[in-house]
Amino acid sequence: MAINRRFKKGSDSILQNSDKWNLIDESTQSVRSEYDFTQMEIPKLQAEDLQEEATLLNAPLEDTPTTKPTNDKPKEPIRKPWIKHFDAYIMKKFLGTFVFAILLLLAIVVMFDINEKLDAMLTAPLKETIFKYFLNFLPYFANQFAPLFVFITVIFFTSKLADHSEIIAMMSSGISFKRLMVPYMLSATIIAVFTLILALYVIPPANVKRIEYTNQWVKNKRVDFGDNIQLQVKPGVMAYLSRYDNTTKHGFRFTMEEFDGNKLVSRITAQDVRYDTLGRWTLNDYTVRKFEGLKETLTRGMKMDTALNVEPRDFLISKNDQEMLTSPQLRHYINKQKARGVANLQQFELEYEKRFAMTAAAFILTVIGLSLSSRKVRGGMGINIGIGLLLSFSYILFMTVTQTFAISGYTSPRLAMWIPNIIYTIIAVFLYKRAAQ
Repeated sequence: MAINRRFKKGSDSILQNSDKWNLIDESTQSVRSEYDFTQMEIPKLQAEDLQEEATLLNAPLEDTPTTKPTNDKPKEPIRKPWIKHFDAYIMKKFLGTFVFAILLLLAIVVMFDINEKLDAMLTAPLKETIFKYFLNFLPYFANQFAPLFVFITVIFFTSKLADHSEIIAMMSSGISFKRLMVPYMLSATIIAVFTLILALYVIPPANVKRIEYTNQWVKNKRVDFGDNIQLQVKPGVMAYLSRYDNTTKHGFRFTMEEFDGNKLVSRITAQDVRYDTLGRWTLNDYTVRKFEGLKETLTRGMKMDTALNVEPRDFLISKNDQEMLTSPQLRHYINKQKARGVANLQQFELEYEKRFAMTAAAFILTVIGLSLSSRKVRGGMGINIGIGLLLSFSYILFMTVTQTFAISGYTSPRLAMWIPNIIYTIIAVFLYKRAAQ
C-alpha cells in the first residue's frame, strides 16, 4: 500500500511520494520498508523563510501592524444610561408587584361590595351598575389606599429578594444601602405623581356619577331640605331662609339685610323664592325697605329677579360632597364658605389635606418597608409580611383617630392629617439608620 506525504515548509521530517511503505500487522502497527533512510536527502530550507517565521512568532503584540482609521475625528464618549440594569430590575419588580397587588385586592373588594349591595344591583340596570358605579368605584378605592398598597408591595417583593439572597449579593458587589434606596424612591415617585393627579383632578368628577348611583339605588344620602338657613352673601349682606326644598328649588320666607357697619341700610323680604339652573333667584311677593336716617322708603312688587352669589349646595351640605370637587374647586369652596361664616367645614378641609398627605405617605412607607424587609430573617417572608400588615392597619387607625380630633375641634384639619406622617417619618428615619449599618 502506497502512502503519499506532502511537503510542508519548515518541517524537519520529509518523505515525498514514498511507495516503499507496506502495512504488515495492524494490531502491532509495525511496518517494513526497503528504503534506506541513511541515504535520504533533505532539501535545504531557505533562510528568508525561517527569518519570516521567527519574526512573526517573536514579535511583541504592540508591534503587529494595525489599520489606521480613515476618519480622524475624535470619538464621542460613551454615555452611561440614566437608569442602570440594577435600577430597572428593582423598578420592574416594584411596579409589577404593585399592579398585581392592586388587581388582586380589587377583585376581593368587588366580591364583598356585590354581596353587600346585591339587592340594589339586581334592581338597577346592569349598564348603570357596570359603567356608572364600578367603573368609577374601582379607581376611587385603589387611589384611596394606594400608599398602603405601596407599603405591602415593598414588604412582599423585598422579602422575597432577601429570602433568595439577592440583597446580600447586591451588597457584596459594592452597592450601598443608600444606593439601593434609589430605584425604590423612583418607583414611589412614579406612583405618587400618578395617584396625586388622579386625586386632584380625575377621580372627583368620577365620584359624581358613583354617588348619584348610590343615592338613587342603594341609599339616598343627599340633603334636599334645609330649615332656618342663614349665611353671608357678601361682606355686610346677610340672607335668611325659613325653609328650602331642593327637589322643587323652592324656598319660603326669604329675608336679606344689608348693613353699613352696625347700621341697617336696607331689608328685602319675600314670601317665597325660586332658584333656576342659570343661578338666578326669583322673589315672589316681595317688599323692599331702604333706611336713610329716620326716613324709610317702602317698595312692593309681585316678582323680582336677582343675581345672588349663592347656590343651594352652599347651605345644603350632603355627606361625601367633598369627594365630588376637584382640589381647586374644593379650595375655592372652603374659602367662600369661610367668608360667609359657614361652620362645619372640617370634612372639606380634611379631604383637601388628605389628598396631599396620602401622597407623601407613599415615600415614608416605602422607606419603612425596605428597611424592615431588606434583611434575611430565619422565619422567612411571613414575619416581614405580618409586620407590614400590622403597620398598615396601625397607620389607618391612627389617621382615623386624628380625623376625629379635627372634627371635634381639638386640632386643625391640616395638623390632624399630617400627624401620622410626622410620627411615621420618625420611625422611617430610625429604621433606615438601623438597616444601613
